[in-house]
Amino acid sequence: MSTVSGLALLQCLRLASPALPIGAYSYSQGLESAIEHGWVSDAASARAWIADQIAGPLTHWEGPLLWRALLAVQTDDMEALADLNAQWLASRESRELHAETLQTGYSLRQLLLATGEAQTLPDLPALPCAWARAAASWGVPPDAALHAWAWGWLENQVMVLMKALPLGQTAGQQLIAGLLAELEAAIHVAMQLPDEELSSFAPGLAWLSAQHETQYSRLFRS
Repeated sequence: MSTVSGLALLQCLRLASPALPIGAYSYSQGLESAIEHGWVSDAASARAWIADQIAGPLTHWEGPLLWRALLAVQTDDMEALADLNAQWLASRESRELHAETLQTGYSLRQLLLATGEAQTLPDLPALPCAWARAAASWGVPPDAALHAWAWGWLENQVMVLMKALPLGQTAGQQLIAGLLAELEAAIHVAMQLPDEELSSFAPGLAWLSAQHETQYSRLFRS
């Protein structure tokens, strides 16, 4: 990983902060549905769920696509960025997951415009494209931006558990501590995975997300 210090480090922390006003905290990405259906019921099953997501979609699809988007912005390759945007949208297999990436991507795009940190932005609504643009505007190196994304995803999953399960703050930190090495390994693979090995295959996640759309009582939007 490149050395990040000074202003770039502060901007990286800003990008990864749960206070970033894009509404990510309001989504569980299928985890609330997994709790409702009994797939996740305690710290052990929660760890298994998150580890499966890390080893599956995050390593083989979401991480690699974001990495490609970050590099495309660095080289100003708008054709590649548009293609990645289309691939990301096509991979959102439920209405909720599709709406999530549009809403969060739109919010981050509007933030960049409102703060004047980007004068014009291409109309590419998926969150990874907006994330890549934010990283470039804020001087955050691509590898640091990918780490920030992965950290934000893990932290949000644990926050969902703390709200929806009887899981305390210490148990949440234990969960994070036990998953950081796996997350770092996933990031390393994501930055090197060739195109022919990309895969968004996660049928259980897609099914649970679709089930969540009609879940009677819920805290999260997905």
